[in-house]
Amino acid sequence: MAQPTEAVPPRDEPIGSSTNGSAMAAVMAAGVGAFAVGAFVILNESGLLPAPTLYGPAGGVSGRTTMAAVTWLIAWAFLHRRWRARDVPIRRVLVATLVLIALGLLATFPPVWSIF
Repeated sequence: MAQPTEAVPPRDEPIGSSTNGSAMAAVMAAGVGAFAVGAFVILNESGLLPAPTLYGPAGGVSGRTTMAAVTWLIAWAFLHRRWRARDVPIRRVLVATLVLIALGLLATFPPVWSIF
């Protein structure tokens, strides 16, 4: 004998309509995290913000990457909170993310350190 099923409560929004803010927040936060890695490398190499050594064999890189990961999580939480109910332009977020990733990657190369 079949069990009675509970009625599915109606959705607040029509099927097929959704927002992309949460996903775009995650994408943009990835760019912010990559940029943070480069920024912390430059700050460490210039002596403005010495990175702590959290794991001896890895040296200062453990502190720099940990600080960048915390920055990424904060950015993700902040952007998610602001964009979760919005429809954010995908192209603009992707371009900004790629620029941030490129700048973060560039900042990790030693010739760039000597500029600062």
